[in-house]
Amino acid sequence: MPKITLIGAGSMVFATTIVGDVLSFDELSDSTISLMDVDEHRLGQTADVAEAMVENEGLDATVEATTDRRAALEDADYVLNMINVGGTEPFENEIRIPEEYGVKQAIGDTIGPGGIFRGLRTIPVMLDIAEDMEELCPDALLLNYTNPMSILCQTMYEATDVDVVGLCHSVPHTAEAIADYAGVPEDELEYWVAGINHVAWFLEAEHDGESIYPELREAAEDPDTYERDTVRFEMMKHFGYFPTESSHHMSEYVPYFRTDEETIESMTGTDYAERMPTATYLEGWKERSEERDDPDLDVDLDEVGAERSEEYASRLIHSMETDTPRRMNLNVSNESDAIENLPEDVCVEVPVLVDGTGVRPCSVGELPTQVAAYPRQHAAVHRLVVEGALENDREKIHQAIKLDPLSAAELTLDEIHEMTEELIEANAEYIPDLE
Repeated sequence: MPKITLIGAGSMVFATTIVGDVLSFDELSDSTISLMDVDEHRLGQTADVAEAMVENEGLDATVEATTDRRAALEDADYVLNMINVGGTEPFENEIRIPEEYGVKQAIGDTIGPGGIFRGLRTIPVMLDIAEDMEELCPDALLLNYTNPMSILCQTMYEATDVDVVGLCHSVPHTAEAIADYAGVPEDELEYWVAGINHVAWFLEAEHDGESIYPELREAAEDPDTYERDTVRFEMMKHFGYFPTESSHHMSEYVPYFRTDEETIESMTGTDYAERMPTATYLEGWKERSEERDDPDLDVDLDEVGAERSEEYASRLIHSMETDTPRRMNLNVSNESDAIENLPEDVCVEVPVLVDGTGVRPCSVGELPTQVAAYPRQHAAVHRLVVEGALENDREKIHQAIKLDPLSAAELTLDEIHEMTEELIEANAEYIPDLE
């Protein structure tokens, strides 16, 4: 009976999805699910849904809910991190201050000024969680869902003794999308994907032993299909491989699509997930937060059940608990040279074999030069952010943002310096003391 702890469980929709995933496996249906959040109201909402799942399905699982992180972590076997540090104010600053300088972020949670400062405000809390884990559950595996994935996991690899793996649903979501574009069944698609989180590439994508890339290139010529995934089709057209993150995300990681409103408008696709305007994620997050804070939030507890989603966490736990082999794309340290032409100290997203022996990254070899350039550039930014946060080095944070492709495409070095200083001042309450 493993104890599975969710830190940041007030994110009700995602947390209850994970709980439902876990409980959907018979072998995990007697687990102890420990829910922890600093927001008592939101924590209570999640706990109500989780308890209803257990009751409706007639399971033997135990659901605990607490605002005490140490109590939630004590004797845990698996710890899932899904925290958001700071709330609305720093998030607004990370998007709106760069916007005033002309840096137009749609999401701002992975790289760029938004991702870097989100990392800076999350790292201190992550280190506190790691310190507690080292004392209270030293053998537990930390499954990180919080962005910026690579920055946070890399920090944990370097500054803690906690075993960490990063989980993201961008690979299965992209597999679903390209199977649809190519007109093949998703469950028959075979693929090999590698890079870094949100900047990884479908190096192979096959159906019945044949590459579907000819079908993808043909689909990109159809205006209606192209409109569904504009940026990713453009990247495939020019660099040969389909990237893993959605078009509105991908548009932030390269210098080509977000430097003028006309281009942003022309690249805005027809699907909800491909909305490109500035602050798309911020405005949606604020709207969802208001809904979750509604004391009259209506959830039909009689209807909730343990259904399995595409998320990796429950499958990973099930594989480790039952010695069931699975392969999935996870974020791990590159110390085993999984990707030979990226540095060893990088957090990479690669195929990983999981079973009762643990998590073992597969060897990818070298990424093609033209696509390796993108994770290599972002890895340099991640390195500077991690060092800047751990060493309280203000200059390294400045250098990280000066290397950001989107910021560099829009601003001079002096303008980036001024923007970064304004961000440091605005978010000083939430980030390490930078000297």
